[in-house]
Amino acid sequence: MKQILAITVPAVVTISLALSLTIAESALAQSNRKDEQAIRKVILDGIGAFNRHDAKAGTVFFTEDADFVTVYGKWSRGAAEIERSRKERFETALKEAKITLLDLRVRFIKPDVAIAHETHELSGMLGPQGERMPTLRELSIRLLVKERSKWLITAFHNTVVRPAESPTREK
Repeated sequence: MKQILAITVPAVVTISLALSLTIAESALAQSNRKDEQAIRKVILDGIGAFNRHDAKAGTVFFTEDADFVTVYGKWSRGAAEIERSRKERFETALKEAKITLLDLRVRFIKPDVAIAHETHELSGMLGPQGERMPTLRELSIRLLVKERSKWLITAFHNTVVRPAESPTREK
């Protein structure tokens, strides 16, 4: 009997731990799916606000102390400054601009911190003389944090994607 107990107890403990871990992993995966959907909604709603040229609606997704860096390196600090800067751009160079989403990937750093890589095309941007600029492909990186059960952007950086140049050999 002691031999049976000696074999059975560790086996039961091992099986119980394995089941607990499986259940915990399943719950975490479910939570991550819901959080990823929420993050995707934040980004898609932000694109919608951009395409409507609505600076106010586009900045409700930012933390109060957020950072935003444009493809030209203009750094706006704080949601109010981001909104002002966007409003100015929507009245000038971006007044006809539209974003078309090409790809969106989300990766969790921690349960309440995620990074999103978004590739899109920006069309309809106007140059200094009002001329329509060529469509740009951009990669934007957003750092999102979950505050009071809500995902918000705390850092946003845009980069123009250029075709890779082949390396040149020096002679």
